[in-house]
Amino acid sequence: MSASSTARRIAATALAAGAIVSAVALPTAAHDGDHRQRAPKVKISKVQADSPGRDDRSNRSLNGEWIEITNTTRHSVNLDGWTLRDNDGHRYRFNDYRLAGRATVRIHTGEGRDSRTDLYQDRRNYVWNNDRDKATLKDRHGHTVDTESWNRHHRR
Repeated sequence: MSASSTARRIAATALAAGAIVSAVALPTAAHDGDHRQRAPKVKISKVQADSPGRDDRSNRSLNGEWIEITNTTRHSVNLDGWTLRDNDGHRYRFNDYRLAGRATVRIHTGEGRDSRTDLYQDRRNYVWNNDRDKATLKDRHGHTVDTESWNRHHRR
């Protein structure tokens, strides 16, 4: 056997091994990519914990306190059963609400008429602490989707 035919056999074996490794790895990589695309990317995008003006518990003041939730994907996400909580245990549960793709919904503390862009907790007292608090968004299975914390000096 000549040196050139040995080199060709080694090269052919290496190419075949590479093809087998690629064939095995490709479906896993493709699956991971698909999974990331299908997973909803919903996040807490803005917080207005300190409503403008005096904290007088008027409905106007209560609705000046809100959290925005944004869907960053192209596809709508069913938020039915999802929850939004603060550190003190106040909980808002989404009921029969679908957030459109690339859309934002604002969840107000006070009373109001729910729409596609605004939802209301129908509370008569403030939820979000002005000086520090943490908003936690969980899916219907209780998995944390996103959190947003703030204190007097900055948001985390």
